[in-house]
Amino acid sequence: MKFLITLAWKNLSRYKKRTIITAAALAFGLGLYIFMDSMLMGAEVESERNLIWYETASARIMHQDYWAEKDSLPLKYALDNTDELLARLDKEGIAATPRTVFSGEIIMIKDPYPEDGSMFTKIFAIDPATDENVFEFKKTIEAGRYLEPGEDGVMLGSWLAEDIGAKVGFPLTIVTRGRDGYMQTIDVEVVGIINCPNPYINRASLFIPLDTADYYLSMEGGVTEIDLKYRNYKEAEKVSIELEKKLGKDLNGWVILPWQILAKDYVMFSEMKKGGSSIFLLLVFIIAAVGVSNTMLMAVFEREKELGMMRAMGMKDSQVKTAFFIEAAGIGIIGSIFGIIFGVILDFWLVNYGIDFSFMIRDMDIGYRISGIFYGAWNFTTMVKALIIGVFMTVGVAYFPIRRGLKLEITEALKDK
Repeated sequence: MKFLITLAWKNLSRYKKRTIITAAALAFGLGLYIFMDSMLMGAEVESERNLIWYETASARIMHQDYWAEKDSLPLKYALDNTDELLARLDKEGIAATPRTVFSGEIIMIKDPYPEDGSMFTKIFAIDPATDENVFEFKKTIEAGRYLEPGEDGVMLGSWLAEDIGAKVGFPLTIVTRGRDGYMQTIDVEVVGIINCPNPYINRASLFIPLDTADYYLSMEGGVTEIDLKYRNYKEAEKVSIELEKKLGKDLNGWVILPWQILAKDYVMFSEMKKGGSSIFLLLVFIIAAVGVSNTMLMAVFEREKELGMMRAMGMKDSQVKTAFFIEAAGIGIIGSIFGIIFGVILDFWLVNYGIDFSFMIRDMDIGYRISGIFYGAWNFTTMVKALIIGVFMTVGVAYFPIRRGLKLEITEALKDK
């Protein structure tokens, strides 16, 4: 075996140009694979984080009939008498905040706005005192300030503010229906503009104080949801089931839905993206495999005479195969190592600086909860996979040309061509 390894190494150093070309083709493919995996993983991690921090929380308590009509944002399924439940959640060590979510038409009047107009949007009535315990909006104020309890104030998503020409201090009118079904008009002043990493929030969301909404909507203390923050949102499904058992009758028939259900459309989209990403990564491997197989085919065909000489000197076919496989594995190791180095260099740039897609995301929904810059994520498991796959790929593509070469008679292989 030592002789075969030495022979394989000598062949690698003797055919330097071919070794470099083959290893470079493999390195490029594996480096690109590591880079793409990093970008997709980074987008996945950041999307989940932005979904939890700004949209769904870890889980949500709501009326058991609300989910079936969630798209219409009904107020008739409001949760009443929530003080005891909130106290119980606090006792369990779970951060919670009540919210009322409803739809309304916002009306802009020319001067100070650029022109008259109106649009329908989603409005979140939040408790300024507790909302920051679950969500991260207070850290995303771009202009103005955060909401204060009891004020007739409103915070806007930055893209929405830009679209309607709103600035801090501008008046805004909200037309909606209260819990009793009567039309209500709420005159508010823009006190803050938020610019968070979640494009769904930036694009079309308003926030007003919960007690202000309670007064205008005749909620009488009722809220449409209570949002929860778990220590580990990835275990939200398990924790929600356990929490329902602990709370028991305190839930009064209400249900706890983890973020995986609340954002099931995103979860489905994410799974579809993973499938598409796998196909793309497979194409990258195919490109690399074609490059490697071509050079390995050339290597064997050009060395048929050498192959015949080795057999003529008494080497068994199994030994010849082993020598060529070791040589192929050597190319795989060299190419994989340089591919990992290439991938790490690309990842370093991607993780620290990212790729700015804000020009595209601003006006187009691509599904990810990322408002601009895509950052990568380190995935050392992928790098190990790249090393293993690189070696097995080169050995695999070398099998067929070696097998073909060994089928030739020794006299045929030794002929001058």
